[in-house]
This record gives sequence, structure tokens and C-alpha cells, in this order.
Amino acid sequence: MSSVEEFRTEIRGWLTAHLTGAFADLRGRGGPGREHEAFAERLAWERHMAAEGWTCVGWPQEHGGRGATIEQQVAFHEEYALAGAPARVNHIGEQLVGPTLVAFGTPEQRARFLPPIVAAEELWCQGYSEPDAGSDLANVRTRAERDGGDWVVTGQKIWTSLAQDAQWCFVLARTDPGSSRHTGLSYLLVPLDQSGVVIRPIRQLTGTSEFNEVFFDGARTRAEYVVGEPGDGWRVAMATLGFERGVSTLGQQVGFRRELETLIDLARRNGAADDPLIRDRLARAWTGLETIRCNALRMLDGVAAGAPGPEASIGKIFWATWHRELGELAMSVLGAGGMTAPEAPCELDEWQRLFLFSRADTLYAGSNEIQRNIIAERVLGLPKEIRP
Repeated sequence: MSSVEEFRTEIRGWLTAHLTGAFADLRGRGGPGREHEAFAERLAWERHMAAEGWTCVGWPQEHGGRGATIEQQVAFHEEYALAGAPARVNHIGEQLVGPTLVAFGTPEQRARFLPPIVAAEELWCQGYSEPDAGSDLANVRTRAERDGGDWVVTGQKIWTSLAQDAQWCFVLARTDPGSSRHTGLSYLLVPLDQSGVVIRPIRQLTGTSEFNEVFFDGARTRAEYVVGEPGDGWRVAMATLGFERGVSTLGQQVGFRRELETLIDLARRNGAADDPLIRDRLARAWTGLETIRCNALRMLDGVAAGAPGPEASIGKIFWATWHRELGELAMSVLGAGGMTAPEAPCELDEWQRLFLFSRADTLYAGSNEIQRNIIAERVLGLPKEIRP
């Protein structure tokens, strides 16, 4: 395996050579609030990456990856973001369910599901949140019952990112009817292309629809498509969340830095930087982003050592709050003009979209309120919140 700098040079050179021709116009396309942009073209790009061996770089080589070290994975995600390469369409498969199957799946499950993820031939979505069990994931009510060689799934999931484009969903469902909270849950792999599944996009503030409601009404999946043992779903589900907050966050921060630098340039050009309060908020945004990066690097040190520390618990609340505040700062830099949009169809500009969509950052993947409870109870050891 090459050194980190050699690896960084290799991926940088590959991106320079391949983000050309039919893929040249994909630079900067997609991402949160913009997942509708050039989806088919981005999927073609993903499959081109797969053919060249640049998907799932952190996976073990025996499962189709490159076996890249943590440091090399950081280099990959940073260089990918620095090149302005399009947002990945296979993130949930590559970063969430794939590593979960490597850690907990059977040999048969790995053989069935990992190769299509590596090749970007099958896309995934995450079936966790429900109308009455969003951040309170232990309150899941979707149920699954054994019927011969199948599991039969009934219930509803919500805020399911990219379900409209996915072929499979990993679903946390209650398989023990008498269970409650963290017990009696199972982690099921459910095909979406069947009559028992209905997917309804949710229109957002930005006018786009990358989140969905997913209804399971007698949907079926094979009995062997439970990951881990039946009833052990909570442990598997928590491991998936740990994978979600891994090395790809370093690439995310490159995008944040680009947004901040562009906003600083705008403030200088339109005179907003003459306001000392605006200058102070821009400086705070810069120092906040540096803090986020340092915390992420500390977290990865813990991951590499096999024992993630409290940095993993505070990382999400750090970046989500910072990004939401950047959207608010952008509106202050724009001034009154930020409250207007062109005539119909009233397309939002990049700053308006940032302001509106970043409101979701502090809600999805665990709301700020739930994150604070986790930090208080599990990291600091404070008394648990009183529950009815």
C-alpha cells in the first residue's frame, strides 16, 4: 500500500484526468438539498469510478475495496471534495450498510450484497426514523413477523433519504411483539421493488424532495436477510450510525470551507464586511470550522485505535449547528436582497438554498436535543432525563 501522499497524488491525478468530457459538467452537482441534480449522470460517474476501482476504498480488499488506511481514506475524501467532484449517489450503500455487512453479515449476505454496492449497481436507503420514532429510535413500531421462509414487514418509515432512487432499504423493525425500547428489534434487508412498498416523496422548503415516506404493507424479505441475530438489531443499528460519522465527514468539511470562503469573498465585494458585527461572525465561523476539523481528526485517532472517544458524540452537533449558523450568516451578508427570488419558477440561489436546507442539519441523523441528551447521559454520566 502506498504512502498517504502517494495515495493523495494518485486520486488527485485520476480525478483530474477523468472529470472531463461527458463528466466535466458534473463538478459541483448534487449534495444536500440538490440531490435531484443530474442524478442519472452522477450514477454513470459512480459506475465509472467503480470500473476504475475508486469506490469503497476503505473496505477490505477481499470484499472489493482497496484496504485503504484511515489516513488514506481521509485523503481520498478531501481530494474528491477539493476537485469539486459530484456528490456521491451510493453513499448509503458504501458508507453505511456495506461496512455493517462486513462487520456483522454472514458470508452469504456479503457475497450477495457487497459486489453490487462496489459496482454501484444497487442503491440503498436507511429505514430508521418513524413518525413517532425519529430521534427516539428505540420507539420503533414497524414490525416484522416470520412467515415460513420470509419476514413480513408492516409499518411506516419517514425522512428516508433517496428512497425514490434506491432498490434496497435496511429496516429496523420490531420482531418480538412483547418487546419495548432497545430489545426485540431486528435489522432487515428489504427489497423496495414490490407491491407491499409505497414510497412518497416529501416536498421540502427548498422545493426539492430527497426525503420520503416509505410504507410497508405486508412487504416481504427472505428469512436469511436479517443482519446479526433476530432481536439483536439495536446493536447492529448503532454500529451503522458509527460508520455514518466516519472519514467522509472530512470531505464534507472541505465543502463547508469552500462555502465559507465564497461567502467571505461576497461580503468583501458587496460591502457587508465593512460591518464589524459581520466581520466578527465571519471570524467566528472560520474558528468554528477549524474546531470541527480538529475534533474530527481526534475522533479518527480513536477509531484507528479501536475505541472512539467522546469526540464521536459531539461531532454531529458541532458541524450541524455550525452549518445552520452559516446559512443564517449568509442571509445577513446578502441583506434585504436575500429575501427575494426571481419571478416564477422562483429558483433559489445557492445562499437561499443553504439557509433553508441547513435548517434540517440539526434535525436529521439525530436532532441537537437528542445529541445533547446522549452527551449528558452517556459521555458525562449525568442523571437520565425523566421520561413519562
